[in-house]
Amino acid sequence: MATESIAKTPVQTVPVRGANQDRFSIGNILLNAFLVIWSVIVIFPMVWLIYTSFKTDREIFFSPWALPATLVWDNFRRGWIDANIGTYFANSFLVVLPSLALILMLSAMTAYVLARFPFPTNRIIFYAFMAGMLFPVFLALIPLFFLVKDLSMLNTFQGLILVYVAYSLPFSVFFMTGFFRTLPSELHEAAIIDGANQYQVFFQIMLPLAQAGLISIGIFNFLGMWNQYLLPVVLMTDPTKYVLTQGLAYMLHQQYYQNDWSALFAAVTMIMVPTLLVYVIFQNQIQKGITVGALKG
Repeated sequence: MATESIAKTPVQTVPVRGANQDRFSIGNILLNAFLVIWSVIVIFPMVWLIYTSFKTDREIFFSPWALPATLVWDNFRRGWIDANIGTYFANSFLVVLPSLALILMLSAMTAYVLARFPFPTNRIIFYAFMAGMLFPVFLALIPLFFLVKDLSMLNTFQGLILVYVAYSLPFSVFFMTGFFRTLPSELHEAAIIDGANQYQVFFQIMLPLAQAGLISIGIFNFLGMWNQYLLPVVLMTDPTKYVLTQGLAYMLHQQYYQNDWSALFAAVTMIMVPTLLVYVIFQNQIQKGITVGALKG
């Protein structure tokens, strides 16, 4: 009986905390502390920019770190209308949105072919796109300028759109090729057996499955084109067709003579907020797209 009672008594194990666990917990604490400090370094300038955009010029210079005494909403009106930020906004959308649509469609179709259909020059084409990622854009500015000029597309939105598409395609194709390789090939084979053609397989099956990758690459390209400055400066010299980055630089140059710094801060805030909203809204899709490609690629 004593033996049975001893056998039925549950044995409690006491966790032993060793030196490795101590180092691991200390490492976590240091890592979390570093991430907190880094978050403050990144977030504080944006917060400071936003509440400074509501200040007067006097408050900006004499109390730069204090909160505004009153919210001066007229700063945004002057930045939007008087500084033509509204026009620059419209020009940026006229360039970025068509470019983004072309990039997503062309990169998805190209990547699907490279990922799913073996043919003799498949690897050559893929490595050619990879080589495009290694070529700095500033090295091609002079021949690019003369090429666009020969096509009679200088100072036109169409010329800038084509350049944006060509500049963004290498990374987009590289990213989407790895993503399409993660999709199950059984769906493709089943659709072909059921009588679907290649266009139906791509547009009705594979493209919806690649939604996470398309959203990720779309946001990357949107942010890159929205903040692009070098290419518009070279190809768009007409002030009436400036995009946002050019307009902001032009406004900054004017402030040395007009001294309307509160309107400048308001303009920078209006430019920054759309990119933040895009990232906040789609951050889960970005992480999902990157994670799937990293884990299954």
